[in-house]
Amino acid sequence: MNLFRLDASILPTVSCSAEIADRVEAEWAAAHPRGAVNRRHLGTDPLPADAWALATIGAGTDEADRTPEQVRALALAAELAAELQEADAVVLAVPLYNFGVSQHFKAWADLVIAGAGATTPLLKDTPTVLATTLGGGYGPGTPREGWDHSTPYLERVVGDIWQADLTLIKRELTLAATTPGMESLKDLAQQEHDRALVSASEAGRALAAR
Repeated sequence: MNLFRLDASILPTVSCSAEIADRVEAEWAAAHPRGAVNRRHLGTDPLPADAWALATIGAGTDEADRTPEQVRALALAAELAAELQEADAVVLAVPLYNFGVSQHFKAWADLVIAGAGATTPLLKDTPTVLATTLGGGYGPGTPREGWDHSTPYLERVVGDIWQADLTLIKRELTLAATTPGMESLKDLAQQEHDRALVSASEAGRALAAR
């Protein structure tokens, strides 16, 4: 068995999304002690910013005319697509930054699409847990309702394009404990934290059972 885990936090030692993914991974590993975990951390080891453009242009260039940079970018895109497609189970830990998807995740997703094709269902029926964390509150009735431009994108790519068997764990208010003006939300934030970890344990067990 092979679990692919991807992290996108720029603060790995205090990452809220990683905490959720850790719980999922622990449940999976307990059920598959001989299983392999293939990790990629985009926050600490980001992909080259120009790789997607090089791979995309290189794909439309005759092989003999490709530059060395285009060849390397195409090889990277193929590698990323393959490691995702070969997984038996997947955990993605992706925080929201500046109201949108992490640039590190976007660069990775673009390269995966370049390597596999825009409509290839890389994760068709593959059990996948998406852990996403948000510093504020974006639910119905909140001042920033509708400002979460990350989660819908993640679900569209992972669930609709790649056709994963997707479980979403979404934790909001991660900044309540440390941000002035959010003191009144600390109790609610703690509830969000506890709920997310319970959901992570349940999702990890379900992931392992598939």
